[in-house]
Amino acid sequence: MIRPVGRLYAAVATVVLAAATGVALPMTGASAAAGSATGYATQNGGTTGGAGGQTIRATTGTAIHAALCGRASSSTPITIEVEGTINHGNTSKVSGDSCNTAAGVIELKQISNVTIIGVGSGAVFDQLGIHIREASNIIIRNVTVRNVKKSGSPTSNGGDAIGMERNVRNVWVDHTTLEASGGEAEGFDGLFDMKDNTQYVTLSYSTLRNSGRGGLIGSSESDLSNGFITYHHNLYENIDSRAPLLRGGTAHIYNNYYVKLNDSGINSRAGARAKVDNNYFKNSKDVLGTFYTDAAGYWQVSGNTFDNVTWSSPSSENNPAGPDPKSNTTVSIPYSYSLDGTGCVPNIVTRTAGANKGLQESNGSC
Repeated sequence: MIRPVGRLYAAVATVVLAAATGVALPMTGASAAAGSATGYATQNGGTTGGAGGQTIRATTGTAIHAALCGRASSSTPITIEVEGTINHGNTSKVSGDSCNTAAGVIELKQISNVTIIGVGSGAVFDQLGIHIREASNIIIRNVTVRNVKKSGSPTSNGGDAIGMERNVRNVWVDHTTLEASGGEAEGFDGLFDMKDNTQYVTLSYSTLRNSGRGGLIGSSESDLSNGFITYHHNLYENIDSRAPLLRGGTAHIYNNYYVKLNDSGINSRAGARAKVDNNYFKNSKDVLGTFYTDAAGYWQVSGNTFDNVTWSSPSSENNPAGPDPKSNTTVSIPYSYSLDGTGCVPNIVTRTAGANKGLQESNGSC
């Protein structure tokens, strides 16, 4: 009942990687997966990543940086196909006029028109985050990012699996697995964070699990320059809070499957407006509302299922939307989309969300 939307083709041609320098050479005949951006990533001119540019294969973080630095300019389109485990030991800084990289993190800084996609046996960024800063038109697909720490050793990317900050535009993150092994006490931070003027982002068909913090829009209640974010067909599993946390801005949250949100879920605050459609919440607590602040946020709800969800009593700094959630705003969505029936969401999302699922999408039925 689920259709594949893309397949990954590996070239037969020999791939040469200079291990000492991390330089990746072009893949003859290689091509990235099919599929195109959805949600708010289609706005503001759209998100196409490295379409039309050269395709490079990389098996180290250094090779990823070398591919970025080997372009003619910082905006020359490029698709980087990644296979294997990317970690601190194989991720060094590479210099060049078309890049601004750093060791110990995949740095997509001051660049544009880039696709990073996992191929072959898969791509795992182990304890190594992906940092998008002052960048635009970026696609990340079919990768796993796990156990990125902000304290302890080794640290990377402020503890975020994927983090975006400072004047970021048009990012599509699709079919990724973002996971940790605990919360802040264990050294981890957010799985998917956006701050300091990040706009037009879509997170789709991804799995976020085993973390204290799922992700946020806005680093504080004075950081209100972010927004126009779509979350659809994602699995949030065993997350304490921030699924997501919205500080200002507009978010469209539909057809996601939430299992075991331990403290709170969608936390709309500081004037944020969320359109929350046809999501399935199971075995969770306080899945929607304004929490841990008296700065109100807003929501428009329809078609959601609350399966064994408990709700706290309202207080000065907690305003749960339930036990019978009602809309307190309206949100106009500028793009077209199709809603799956809420009862089908657990099955569809479980089968399609995450890396190494064949980039499958819903076809509209269970």
